[in-house]
Amino acid sequence: MKKKRSMAIFDTSDFPIGLLRTGICKGTGADPEELKEKPMIAVVNSHTEFNPGHMHLRELAVRVKEGVHAAGGIPFEFNVPAPCDGMTEGHDGMRHVLPQRDLIADMVETYMHSMMFDAMVMVAGCDKIIPGMLMAAARLDLPAICITGGPNSWHVRFLPSMKGSIDHKDYTTDGGAKLASATCATCGSCEVMGTANTLQCIVEAMGMCIPGSANVPAFHSDKLLFARKTGMRIVKMVEQGITARKIMTKEALINALIVNLAIGGSTNAALHLPAIAHNLGIDFPLSIFNEYNKKIPTLCSISPSGPHGIIDLYKAGGTMGVMKALQDDLNLDCMLVNGMKLGEMLGFLITRDETVIPPREKAFRKEGSTAVLFGNLAPEGSVVKQSAVIPEMLKFTGPARVFESEHDALAAYRDKSIQDGTVMVIRNEGPKAGPGMPETLAITLAMDVSGLKHVAMITDGRFSGGSAGPCIGHISPEAADGGPLAAVRDGDEITIDIPGRALNVKLTDQEIKKRLAEYKPPKREIQSSFMRRYVKNVSSAAKGAVLME
Repeated sequence: MKKKRSMAIFDTSDFPIGLLRTGICKGTGADPEELKEKPMIAVVNSHTEFNPGHMHLRELAVRVKEGVHAAGGIPFEFNVPAPCDGMTEGHDGMRHVLPQRDLIADMVETYMHSMMFDAMVMVAGCDKIIPGMLMAAARLDLPAICITGGPNSWHVRFLPSMKGSIDHKDYTTDGGAKLASATCATCGSCEVMGTANTLQCIVEAMGMCIPGSANVPAFHSDKLLFARKTGMRIVKMVEQGITARKIMTKEALINALIVNLAIGGSTNAALHLPAIAHNLGIDFPLSIFNEYNKKIPTLCSISPSGPHGIIDLYKAGGTMGVMKALQDDLNLDCMLVNGMKLGEMLGFLITRDETVIPPREKAFRKEGSTAVLFGNLAPEGSVVKQSAVIPEMLKFTGPARVFESEHDALAAYRDKSIQDGTVMVIRNEGPKAGPGMPETLAITLAMDVSGLKHVAMITDGRFSGGSAGPCIGHISPEAADGGPLAAVRDGDEITIDIPGRALNVKLTDQEIKKRLAEYKPPKREIQSSFMRRYVKNVSSAAKGAVLME
């Protein structure tokens, strides 16, 4: 097998320092002569003992390494952090989660450059880790492949009171079942179509994992088999010269966008797809979501948009089953990591359950799940999961109730001072002011349990991928960066028009400009040195909240 990149380690022409490298290599128990002949494969693992989405990845990495050995490569494992949004809800840790995406990308890129590996297998399951690794793969342009951790099972599946749905909204009178529909019963990523499972689907949609592997449940034996096959496949990719940028083309990103719209994917995809595109040098503006969401339906009714879970999606055919139903809309010439074109792969597939993956003409919703709203409140855009909004709230006008943080908004819910008909405005939760663009899951949960049916929320922060209702986030520019959200005051009339893709406040341009000149955002103490650097260099949410060079 022809060696490429890693031969720099074993080149002895720089005598005597080359002997030092060889001597250090022997200390690992590896045979330098074997390493000269075989590709060195990095197994980039995000195993942690502290969240179910990644607690099982140690065993997946073992199977990956078995596959690498079996195919004639030599694997070496290293690890990166695995933040969990759910574990950080309600405290300051949430501000540090999204920034870790870019930190992970930097860690993988710099370590891969320094250690001169020939290729990498990415082992990940959740929100920021998958896009962070894909961003690194985009920069490195080496052979790269992903094995996802897979979904878990909610505990409600094991209750006799389960009535065909995993969605908590379907258990209004059964408190035990309602809690069980948000309780992890196994390892794997939370079973709803939150950001974790959205990104797992996106990995497969853009061709970066073995077809059919992404949605295999974390506890299923096939996940171990796919991990081994992934290790074997990366060695072949080195032989064939198939690198990340040959797979992650603009057409592949558009395929991923189409699938995201069809599955009711997380609004956080509107951060991660542009961020991956940025690292590929591809222009991917937010407006591209609106270009496709009028053409692509929300095909599936997966929680929080409907009753089904990711296990149901897997049984019905998984991501590839969704792509089969939408094959006339997709770029079928895109290459997959198995060396096949997407069109060839789809030719072998059938959909196994049309109640979960219906034909295109019987889609759950006519339009794609994610919509981008523009207007005088969001000149650069804002994002909403329209598939999870009840029809009567798709168009809504009401007076603003302004809060300078999610904490202040929660206090108002607790003292019952929020009234039906209100548009809650939560600002200073963006990438810079947040800092770190924290999730506002706490307030969306408060909206859900309050009993208020006609309250909307707009924010420059972001949401959990499992959030539902008329919640509009990612408003750009953010308030602290001169965005017009900073001009809004209590009582201002705000109009949300999701079908019209518009978000406006009833103020003149002159009044907005005058108020912006008077506004002073609150100052938040930033204790982390990394976060201080992050705030100085992060882009707007409309550009993926990426760290700029």
